[in-house]
Amino acid sequence: MKYIILTMSFLAMIAMNACQGPVQHDTKEVPEGSLFIIGGGSRPPALVARMIDEAGLRDGGYAVILPMSSSLPDSAIIWSGEQFFAQGINNVTGFNFLPGETPRQEWVDSLNHASLIYISGGDQSRFMDIVYNTPIMDAIFEAYNNGAMIAGTSAGAAVMSEKMITGNELRHPEYRATFPIIESENLELATGLGLLATAIIDQHFVWRSRHNRLITAVLEHPKLPGIGIDESTAIFVKGNEAEVVGDAQVIVFRNPNQSRNLYNDKLGGTGLQLDVFLPGDKFLIQENQ
Repeated sequence: MKYIILTMSFLAMIAMNACQGPVQHDTKEVPEGSLFIIGGGSRPPALVARMIDEAGLRDGGYAVILPMSSSLPDSAIIWSGEQFFAQGINNVTGFNFLPGETPRQEWVDSLNHASLIYISGGDQSRFMDIVYNTPIMDAIFEAYNNGAMIAGTSAGAAVMSEKMITGNELRHPEYRATFPIIESENLELATGLGLLATAIIDQHFVWRSRHNRLITAVLEHPKLPGIGIDESTAIFVKGNEAEVVGDAQVIVFRNPNQSRNLYNDKLGGTGLQLDVFLPGDKFLIQENQ
């Protein structure tokens, strides 16, 4: 098994970038970077190649893996790194920031200047507990605003939303992969990174039949489209446009009339819009922009 090794030249490159001075958190209205949001499952070589190409890694730069969603972060770095090594990309490292610790400044500086930041799968709440309102989160935004790609799979996809689906039900504490009922005050949302603040992301979507969960989301948060990304599939987002990449479908729910009805805790709505997009299809995140 091939492990991720930071060569001396790679360390020197990071150190040179870090010496440019402290990075100020920038909040550009239109970020220069892109998002590559993977719905989980296996990652076909063509999907990984597209991610690498759009991030410009074949032309230089480096990728950083953030494994904090995983309960096995060291293994997550290795497993995630293998997809890059298989494509001939070796300038890859992983930073496992720990909960409650002051982030290492050299790691934060490296995030600021990365070409690609890749967030592994696992538990999205675990990831956000570590990075929220820290220099780590600022560095992710800094990189994104200045042209980097931010990518993630499964939990790494969920954190892209500002309103982040945690996977928990408020009315039913036992975990279920899908929601059998469309009901009010059941969907638990937390604060995600907000890199894609204009939509709610769900993952493993068709494979795990998560339609009821996302319908609940667009009924309770009607201004935001719900984007369900299936396994082995991604959306490549640049600005307000998304392109489907991979092997399966992306399903988008919208509530253009902001309809929401209630009967005995059951949610209803009329005029909801459903689109099923296939690989190669493009769509607007917010249609009224």
